[in-house]
Amino acid sequence: MRACLVSLLLILALPASSRGADLPLFDAHIHYNQDAWPVVSPAEAVALLRQAGLKRALVSSTDDEGTQRLLAAAPDLVVPELRPYRRLDDPGTWVRDESIVAHVEGRLRAHRYAAIGEFHVHGADADLAVPRRLVQLAKQHGLMLHAHADAEAVERIFRQDPTARVIWAHAGMEVPDRVRGMLRRYRSLWADLARSDHVADGKVLPEWRSLFMEFPDRFLVGTDTYAPEVWRQVPERAAWMRAWLADLPPGIAERIAWKNGETLLGAIATTQP
Repeated sequence: MRACLVSLLLILALPASSRGADLPLFDAHIHYNQDAWPVVSPAEAVALLRQAGLKRALVSSTDDEGTQRLLAAAPDLVVPELRPYRRLDDPGTWVRDESIVAHVEGRLRAHRYAAIGEFHVHGADADLAVPRRLVQLAKQHGLMLHAHADAEAVERIFRQDPTARVIWAHAGMEVPDRVRGMLRRYRSLWADLARSDHVADGKVLPEWRSLFMEFPDRFLVGTDTYAPEVWRQVPERAAWMRAWLADLPPGIAERIAWKNGETLLGAIATTQP
């Protein structure tokens, strides 16, 4: 993270024309949680996303009401994702809370989504009854899973459903070799790069560059507005993304910036009832 912040400061000092300022972005990791609602209104949140030049944003929230508010304000921009959490302390308890299942099933009956997540699960907890049910519901409804998980938990998800389609949040916060091994093993695994240390001094690190070159169709960018104050940083973080993407060949940069997200998730934005 420190490297990312240093790179951001260096990049913001560059003229916009040198940062690929016009490159569209599909941000695959946006939250509009309860603690942000009093600080950033839906109209302000949408304005910040548009100021950042986002083509689309995959939005989830604790609770789901935040997602529905942003979707109502900007159906052309927001791709809705169902987070299983109802309260801000749910991430630490949800895997053993059976009431989560009824909550998720009810939301799926009431609204349309592109994915279930982002949810937190680690190791053998992925095989508990509640996470298992989410995997089943994703398959039943044709949804992706967005997992903040270690490699073991992702492996367990694929053992439950080999046909699952999974976005690995933060690329698992793993080293490139581990990410490479997972992508080679699971063809329906993608990784978002939110808060991933893949850049230094404004340049993509060599080990990550080789990974992007090998798997140009398997990565997405993301901001991760995990705290209210991060919302004010969305335009700056988008500029940082464009800057390091400009260090890649244009075709690969476009795929990671927005085309992969559009291919995986964009259709839901135009099919809302």
